[in-house]
Amino acid sequence: MVTPRVPGDESETITLPCGESVDPRELDLGMREYTCSNGHRHAVVMDMHPPSRFFPESLVAILRETIEPADEFDQFGTPHLMGIVLEEFPEKVVVHDAAENGAVGYAMVWVTEFDARRLHEIVVELVVELMDHAVSHAEDDTVAAEFESQLLEFDVSAFVEEYRRVRDFESEHDRPV
Repeated sequence: MVTPRVPGDESETITLPCGESVDPRELDLGMREYTCSNGHRHAVVMDMHPPSRFFPESLVAILRETIEPADEFDQFGTPHLMGIVLEEFPEKVVVHDAAENGAVGYAMVWVTEFDARRLHEIVVELVVELMDHAVSHAEDDTVAAEFESQLLEFDVSAFVEEYRRVRDFESEHDRPV
């Protein structure tokens, strides 16, 4: 006979992309990276983490103004960013729905094969690609040409390095810029 699953059941685990397992209660709200027992560092993103974890608030505002989600969310947010990553790297991202587990404090968590810095670069690269695609459909060729020109000068690694420095990701008390 099947035993009903109880929210917060201690037998519940998340199987990480490297094959190791973690108890969902080990992932706390301030966590951006988890190092498993075999030494792999995995980026951790939770549904309540703001998109400003990856981009300045000014860009988040533009994304929210421009993108109308076709799901139950009323505005573009972190679940959409992680959906883009999941679509591009389905075998490198584990998604855990913890909505029924009141012991963890989050409803959804994504754990990646990548460390937090590499995930940050991937998110920026994918959003830049989406922006490039959107601008290519612009009716104004001047706007498209200007964006392409700026894109040639844009260095994803340098942007991520500077943004992470400004946000002070070593502290759990970082603030949006």
